[in-house]
Amino acid sequence: MTPSPFDPELFARLVEIRRDLHRHPELAFAERRTAERVGTALDELGIAHRRVAQTGVVAELPGPEGIGVVALRADLDALPVTEETGLPFASVHEGVMHACGHDGHTAMLLGAARHLADSRNFDGVVNFIFQPAEEGQGGALAMIEDRLFERFPCQAIFGMHNRPSLPVGRFAVRAGPMMAGGAFFDIDITGRGAHGARPETGVDPIMVASHVAGLLQTIVSRNVSPVDTAVLSVTQFHAGDAYNVIPQTARLSGTVRAFSRELMHLVRDNMTRIAQGVAAGMGAQATVDFRINFAPTVNDPAEAEFAAAICAELVGEAHVERDPPLIMASEDFSFMLEQVPGCYLNLGNGPASGEEGIGGCEVHNPAYDFNDAALPYGAAFFVRLVEKRLAPH
Repeated sequence: MTPSPFDPELFARLVEIRRDLHRHPELAFAERRTAERVGTALDELGIAHRRVAQTGVVAELPGPEGIGVVALRADLDALPVTEETGLPFASVHEGVMHACGHDGHTAMLLGAARHLADSRNFDGVVNFIFQPAEEGQGGALAMIEDRLFERFPCQAIFGMHNRPSLPVGRFAVRAGPMMAGGAFFDIDITGRGAHGARPETGVDPIMVASHVAGLLQTIVSRNVSPVDTAVLSVTQFHAGDAYNVIPQTARLSGTVRAFSRELMHLVRDNMTRIAQGVAAGMGAQATVDFRINFAPTVNDPAEAEFAAAICAELVGEAHVERDPPLIMASEDFSFMLEQVPGCYLNLGNGPASGEEGIGGCEVHNPAYDFNDAALPYGAAFFVRLVEKRLAPH
């Protein structure tokens, strides 16, 4: 089905905006040009907007009447990745690129804003949220702490992310938990340094950290219920800088993923117990710094069903995957969903890697590019959602 009501002129405009954003990527909380580009596009449409959390932009578009409020969200930031696409509109900033498609997400939301500003075929208010710093830097929390939902209250909120390997023109929507929460941890072991030839005079933090690293793997296998899902990975081990010195300290670092805050806390508590217990038993000390960077992304069941029905109207029921697999990656839109009921869904970006076509390369890869063919589908979803949710009476 055609993602009506988007015409060739609007599609060309969205492609132009998307490729300009791709050419000028900016990292978290440095999205100054990007925010200005968004603001200029909103000014052209006569839509009032304000800055939230430094480089975030929030706009309000009122309909003819009504009091309902729906919020739509896109992300602005790029990644510290050197682009290898060879595209004519490739990044002009060395070591920074849009490797996750946020340029496409922003263009889609601007496209929806343009159509809704022209048609005003809804009652109530639409809030357009352009969020900075999604890539693990706390942009959603920063907006919330800057009183986003007090200044721009809403009854429901929706967002989306492109998905490579899902064909263009298809959607994936899941009720309840959808993406894992993510935490980073650092475990610092303090022993007693010594000469490498006289280990008996010290307390070796490398030995302590090695035992802790192995025992951490028992948390998921022996403390998490088999019907739940969690991942704990030690990804860094730092200790010492000389061949003949037993160091004073060692550090283990890594990540934890789970689909509920309760499970994240269970992992944290058992990690602390193991690290401190093993260290004490070997004559050392351990401190644990466990930081939840992303809450689990949990869709409101009713809003997920509503979003899936909108997708089915656009592309047909056969092109909507209503119960896709859980995703172990994380998304900080989750913090907004903890404040307001809503839904986060996936939009097809193209064939699987290695197949013919554009959009199959995985995100966070230097060869990734958002598929412009997906732009009308994302923009149409936002428009149809607003027109349905805030239907004029």
